[in-house]
Amino acid sequence: MTEPTDALQRLRRANEAAVLGELRRSGALSRGELKARTGLSRTTLFAIVSDLLERKAVVEQPAADSALPRGRGRPALEISLNARGAELIGIDLQRNRIHVVIANCAHEVVGRFSAPLPVDSGPAERAEQAIAAVGELVRREGISLAPVEGIGLGLPGFVQNPASGDPDRKTPFAQHVAAALGSHFGVPVATENNSRLAALAEVTWGAARGHDNTVFLAWSHGVGGGLVVNGVLVHGAHGAAGEIGHTSCDPEGPVCHCGGRGCLEGVIRIPALLAACAERGVAVGDAAGLIALAAGGQPDVAAVLRGAATTAGRVLAALAAHVDPECIVVYGEPAVLDALVLAPIREQLATLSLPSAPRTITVCGSALGADAAALGGVALLLRTTGQNVDELLDRPVPGTAGQDEYGPGRAGRAGAETAVSGADSKESVR
Repeated sequence: MTEPTDALQRLRRANEAAVLGELRRSGALSRGELKARTGLSRTTLFAIVSDLLERKAVVEQPAADSALPRGRGRPALEISLNARGAELIGIDLQRNRIHVVIANCAHEVVGRFSAPLPVDSGPAERAEQAIAAVGELVRREGISLAPVEGIGLGLPGFVQNPASGDPDRKTPFAQHVAAALGSHFGVPVATENNSRLAALAEVTWGAARGHDNTVFLAWSHGVGGGLVVNGVLVHGAHGAAGEIGHTSCDPEGPVCHCGGRGCLEGVIRIPALLAACAERGVAVGDAAGLIALAAGGQPDVAAVLRGAATTAGRVLAALAAHVDPECIVVYGEPAVLDALVLAPIREQLATLSLPSAPRTITVCGSALGADAAALGGVALLLRTTGQNVDELLDRPVPGTAGQDEYGPGRAGRAGAETAVSGADSKESVR
């Protein structure tokens, strides 16, 4: 083979890899979107897509969000990877609950599972709980794990050890859980803070889809966050980027468990809001009661939530001046209250941001709900692991009973809880 021919083949393989990589990261895309994201010429892109379609590495289908034909009566079509089984596991291992999602490279969810956990278990117990949860999901849905290539694991708090000075060094807890999962399933485990994973999921499939510069605020019994800048999840030098809950909003405030003073988390987290309501003479038992009373117009509860949202808005406005986001996504119980929570955040952005910024920043609630961080584990794997055309062509279809009836987790089955309901078919994340 001549040198020019070698060079042309290398170029074509590189272009194929660019197309497959973008489909892996982003899911189904039109040819126009692929052209814009890969930078390939129309002629080159169309030739590569045609070849991949012929080789069955990708498939073409009507766009999920377009039931009506466009143009001259032709439906809008999208290209996606040809899924050949369940191959990516996302796990959100919270302090008192676990969420598991199994998906394939075509961004199809083939199973979901959710269940409560005992609070404050050690790393060995947490790993066993995660293994059991995946096993239960696999059993009830008849999923073959033979082609699984990785696990994306979300944990609360610090995952990277900020005291080590090494951005790749994990905390002992994270190291232990990841090692146990990797040993049991025989696959690599990518570990990340669960709020960051939720941010990545929202950018990939949720409320911030199409916004490569996004701030994510997780607001519940704790307060966390994540930053996506130019499409990349930001960690910082010590793994502490995006810790919005530990931004000080009152330097003379109470000492936080992190060692700081007046942290946002201490002011707006659900227990603090319940205490603030009690100081006003209104007894509220939990987050659901708090939201119900506020939505029903109880003035004291509404004032507490509005004040907390205003405080959060000030912190977010300062952050927006630094990272210049297109979108701010708020996740958690308060996010369902647009007028009482999201509107005050928008007002603070308008008041405190650079004059040009508030007109371009979208503030919205999460679109993915409780599964966001587990889906983020899948998104992390899609972005950090590669797949070439040979793997797509050569991988055997798993021969499992029920392989054509993968379904999302279904509510009401005996023996375990699950967070979703649906038909017995693959479910696109979008």
